[in-house]
Amino acid sequence: MICNLCPRRCGVDRGSKAGFCGEKAVLRAAKACLHFWEEPCIAGTGGAGTVFFSGCNLGCVYCQNREISVTGKGKEITVKRLREIFEDLIWQGADCIDLVTPTHFVPQIAEALAAEKLPVPVVYNCGGYENTETLKTLEGLIDVYLPDYKYADGELAKRLSRARDYPAVALAAIKEMLRQRGPFRLDDDGLLQSGVLVRHMVLPGYGKNTLDCIDVLTGEFGPEEILCSLMSQYTPPKTPLPDETLNRRLTQTEYDAAVEYLYLCGAENWFVQELSSAKEEYTPDFDLTGL
Repeated sequence: MICNLCPRRCGVDRGSKAGFCGEKAVLRAAKACLHFWEEPCIAGTGGAGTVFFSGCNLGCVYCQNREISVTGKGKEITVKRLREIFEDLIWQGADCIDLVTPTHFVPQIAEALAAEKLPVPVVYNCGGYENTETLKTLEGLIDVYLPDYKYADGELAKRLSRARDYPAVALAAIKEMLRQRGPFRLDDDGLLQSGVLVRHMVLPGYGKNTLDCIDVLTGEFGPEEILCSLMSQYTPPKTPLPDETLNRRLTQTEYDAAVEYLYLCGAENWFVQELSSAKEEYTPDFDLTGL
């Protein structure tokens, strides 16, 4: 498997060695569970039936899921088993199937989804650093796209995620997601059935990047097209980083400034959070359960 699934286009034969994402061709995950900390329109009351895949194509220095994105924790599963996991989570009451960091396993995920349409929405939960060509192979299989838009500044993206081209690549990916799904659609219970919800996490010390990201999203997309989420849940990594600002939590003043800017821009259909969302317990224990 010569891999060019993500914008890294590392060209590695993942049949024999790992790509930039840290993963070989075999499908691996670290946990499957009902997850209640996604946006209300995703988690609902039954929780999101979440599968956390091992590895990542971004490698953010501040990653809160570092245990699985960088250190390689995970368990090998077959495509058949992945489909069984989806069905088991639905049996448990999941309001959707939530695929977390799925990019480098798109072929296997597509195979698992192609068998028969699931009775709940399927959510593609990613960092936003996506190939539009790869996304096109998922057309008709994904109901809801849940990408990040982390950076409007390429130099910051390079320094924190080794991806200088992130701003343009992520914007193109969101446009492809919108092309596939069209304007968002909620059911009578407020659950997102189809569409795109873009997340941006406010980083401590990088308020200007957040304001620039808001400008990009509100300038490129109408409020009737996509939903957005302004996240406050940054949690500093356990190992201190060279960038001192990332070794502390976000302050209330920093987050309030971002929310105020949303109002000044007249932004609509944005989710906001309480600062109390920044808690370590909101990051799951990746103990391989549910696999």
